[in-house]
Amino acid sequence: MSAVFASSYGFTHKRLINHDIMNCTAEGVAGNHLYSGRALGISEPTDIIQLHPDLEPIWPSIHTHYQNIGLTHASEILWDVSRKSLGEHLGYTPSVFYFGPEECIHWGDTEWLEAVEYINSKNNFVALAEKLGVGIPETLCFDSVDDIQPEYLPDSIFPCYLKAAISVSGVGIYRCENRQEFAEARAKFDKDVPVQIQDEVISETFLNLQYRIEDGVMTRLAASEQVLDGFVHQGNKVPACCEPWEVVEPMAIWLQQRGMKGIFAFDVAVVMGNQGLSFKAIECNPRFNGASYPTLIAEKLDIIQWRSITISTTHTDLSNIYLSDIEYSEEKGSGIIIFNWGTLLVGKLAILLAGTPEQQAILEKELQQRL
Repeated sequence: MSAVFASSYGFTHKRLINHDIMNCTAEGVAGNHLYSGRALGISEPTDIIQLHPDLEPIWPSIHTHYQNIGLTHASEILWDVSRKSLGEHLGYTPSVFYFGPEECIHWGDTEWLEAVEYINSKNNFVALAEKLGVGIPETLCFDSVDDIQPEYLPDSIFPCYLKAAISVSGVGIYRCENRQEFAEARAKFDKDVPVQIQDEVISETFLNLQYRIEDGVMTRLAASEQVLDGFVHQGNKVPACCEPWEVVEPMAIWLQQRGMKGIFAFDVAVVMGNQGLSFKAIECNPRFNGASYPTLIAEKLDIIQWRSITISTTHTDLSNIYLSDIEYSEEKGSGIIIFNWGTLLVGKLAILLAGTPEQQAILEKELQQRL
């Protein structure tokens, strides 16, 4: 297989940007309707961006913050996240968080939709990895949870993960230490839901390898290291400890050849064994992900060291948070950048901490005191 790779990064088209996540997210999570704001920092002045109307009161403050740090962004805003706008602006290409059936209705491009929906199934991911020789954890796939016969599972399979083949934000994924926990997890699924049982990978390091496809040309966007609190994803950091692109590249090329577009990423575990380091591909997210927004902002501002965090706050107005002395500046090469700002309304912000690890720690501590 061969791939067409770009020699430089960056979007070249005028875009209609709609990164609302409500069509593809878990229900009942506070503030999910506010996530469209994440895309502002990755936009350009030539773009049009759709934002949830609840974000409008915060707009003046985030605009000022981005002006202060020299981060260009769209100024033409539609305070409406309806997908019908995707096909209504002549000369603009769509940028969406996830290209699903509704996006396809308003834009077309069934090849893109088919590529996304195929690889979004963890069971399809496993089948493709086995076909292409991509290393993955040992995995058993089932068309229905009812097809599992627990009595025939060997004791050696535990601990393991029982996963819905299609899951959102980690919902439908259960760690099972033993048969009792497996039975409890199995009972949480409807009987016709496709699932998989996956071997637990023992690793302290998980990577996010992002690709971008525009005009049929694929680039390796960025390798970042996931920041975890136990099993909970807290953010990402760059540079990563390693960049094993060769592990997932056959799958990336396969997706490119079948019409994939935009941003997509692979989660990869770094495993230390008797023979040294090895890498196991865990899944593909055929969409933007939490690492994409700080990655693209860092790319725009030529930031080579950063870490992203989500942080709680008691403030509901950005103008009440004094940031001037800790905001990012090109001259210092360090500072904070708010990239998920709409969630301020539910008491949290997502922040890019630019600089060396030592500078990041100082910035985080200072910011904590102000929030």
